[in-house]
Amino acid sequence: MNQAIQFPDREEWRADLHAVCFPALVNGVQLMCALKADVITLRFGGEDPAQWLALFCENRWDLEEEASDLIRDQQEDNQGWVWLS
Repeated sequence: MNQAIQFPDREEWRADLHAVCFPALVNGVQLMCALKADVITLRFGGEDPAQWLALFCENRWDLEEEASDLIRDQQEDNQGWVWLS
């Protein structure tokens, strides 16, 4: 399946999910991607939401590529979210 996937620069910290969340536009339809704080800490470090957001931004290209692969493989959960692990 050929999907056009774009990632607007609209990442945010969601305290309720304890995750950095960022949108993906797939053929014009938005879905949400997320990366839990504990996963960011294991991969990159960081101790608080500001650091986790900064680390997300520093590693944006790799994380967006990973999210693209998950989207292409249709790895959304039952809520339509893609969780990087």
